[in-house]
Amino acid sequence: MSVPKFSTLGCRLNAYETEAMKRLAEEAGVQDAVIVNTCAVTQEAVRKARQEVRRLRRENPGARVIVTGCAAQTDPDTFAAMEEVDLVIGNTEKMSPAVWNRLTPDLIGETERVIVDDIMSVTETAGHLIDGFGTRSRAYVQIQNGCDHRCTFCIIPYGRGNSRSVPAGVVVDQIRRLVDSGFAEVVLTGVDLTSWGADLPATPKLGDLVMRILKLVPDLRRLRISSIDSIEVDENLMQAIATEPRLMPHLHLSLQAGDDMILKRMKRRHLRDDAIRFCEEAVRLRPDMTFGADIIAGFPTETEAMFANSLKLVEECGLTWLHVFPYSPRPGTPAARMPQVNGTAIRDRAARLRAAGAQRVASHLAGQVGRDHQVLMENPRLGRTEQFTEVAFATEQAIGGIVPARITGHDGQRLAA
Repeated sequence: MSVPKFSTLGCRLNAYETEAMKRLAEEAGVQDAVIVNTCAVTQEAVRKARQEVRRLRRENPGARVIVTGCAAQTDPDTFAAMEEVDLVIGNTEKMSPAVWNRLTPDLIGETERVIVDDIMSVTETAGHLIDGFGTRSRAYVQIQNGCDHRCTFCIIPYGRGNSRSVPAGVVVDQIRRLVDSGFAEVVLTGVDLTSWGADLPATPKLGDLVMRILKLVPDLRRLRISSIDSIEVDENLMQAIATEPRLMPHLHLSLQAGDDMILKRMKRRHLRDDAIRFCEEAVRLRPDMTFGADIIAGFPTETEAMFANSLKLVEECGLTWLHVFPYSPRPGTPAARMPQVNGTAIRDRAARLRAAGAQRVASHLAGQVGRDHQVLMENPRLGRTEQFTEVAFATEQAIGGIVPARITGHDGQRLAA
């Protein structure tokens, strides 16, 4: 008998949930199993999930292969039809102790092949909070799951369900425990972070939670926010950006495009000028603020002129860290039925966006030389600045420590100190 192996694809939230599944599997006594936690954000992500399933079956011939995650939730039949797969579990079911208790060796033959329920019927956050995961220096805390929006390209609401929030008191208590355990930095994660609180009494906003965390956990040295929707940022969050040095000056924005017509066809809630205004205001309030962003290349109906607006947005918003997604149609989404852009054009536009991003990274790195930073060490020779820029050290430092450093140069990928 051997302990279960886990493979995680996709976002930080999936990684967080894998840690919760490890605990559930251990408590249930699950053995001789390989669990693949899949992503469904693009067709390429689903292809990689199938590829990972086949690889793990070859490498673990005696183990049961269990597939879960967003791709399993949105397309369970495809994975159930794979001869390599023994069981498909939905996103809600993967957090259920009762489901894991059914996977013990003596119940192998009694478990149905597909355990996937209607994700849209879920109205509560799963009770699977864990006290952080990742490095010894940084912990990730899930504060929200699901999404109430229906962007025309996105399958994720059908994998995650509607938005559900973790109550503020629960979040604060968890962060207190993480700080007491020695974590110097906490990252708030979720599917649609800026929708946090809409389903809670008094409908608090994300900024209210951030201010509450910083006030009630004074020993927390650094707080980060993962991807946000800039159009939904509230007044208190802007206040925190302006006045709270423990809130790190790095925001990852869900922008997706820089052309107003494409944004409308995506069913986004902002226009290009909204994004530009937000970035200008954030930098005015916090001059050392840096931005990452998600941008899709080759969305259906996108012309070269429309793409040029997305390309210009990189400079106009002062974006540094780009996540570029070549568009791929997701069956069941409205965008999949729109006139598609030629694949060659999509790849070319994605390459041009990535090149623009590389230039912005080079400019950012060059601008840091000679500056002083407080660097959170992730391993003895590598840490990250407040803006999440990697820094390589010539000598070993204490993992988890926040080290004052003077930046002496860069290699095009990371800073040197």
